[in-house]
Amino acid sequence: MPGQILSFLLDTVLGLFSLTLLLRFYMQLLRTPYGNPLSRFLIAVTDFIVRPARKIIPGLYGMDLATLLLAWLVQCLLLTGLHLLQNLPGTAMPLPLASIGLLALTELVKTSLHIVMAAIIIQAILSWVNPRSPVAPALSSFTEPFLGIVRKRIPPIAHIDLSPLVVLVVIQILLMVVTGLQHQLSILS
Repeated sequence: MPGQILSFLLDTVLGLFSLTLLLRFYMQLLRTPYGNPLSRFLIAVTDFIVRPARKIIPGLYGMDLATLLLAWLVQCLLLTGLHLLQNLPGTAMPLPLASIGLLALTELVKTSLHIVMAAIIIQAILSWVNPRSPVAPALSSFTEPFLGIVRKRIPPIAHIDLSPLVVLVVIQILLMVVTGLQHQLSILS
């Protein structure tokens, strides 16, 4: 029972922190407007670790590699902690570092796909309920790179934009592929 509670707390705290770092990375990469409340929250929560890391890890072509690397490291720490908590002390077989790194990478890819999926769904709901929401411009700038590709190939049918549906189907397929890959990696570990 205490192991389950510790696993839950570790997964919640480090999982949310990794998500926060990943969101910050994507919002900076996609040049999401800074003035929205979500951007300010992400910066306030992660600045304590991102600023010092940027002094060591330079950016590349406008990408904040320090934030991305920190998200990956937090995910590695989470996976290691969960592995140690799930096995009895003294009997735990250590996971190879390469396995931890690859599993953390696949988890970041899955989280990224879930982020895009959630952003598209929230944007669709807001377009019906409150299109002038303060979060709408941030969501639009975040989802437009994905939806724009589909909109170029599939025009609206009877004034209904099907691009969110197509992108969500593609994301579901990608999630199946990544989950299968993650399962294969965990078996090999």
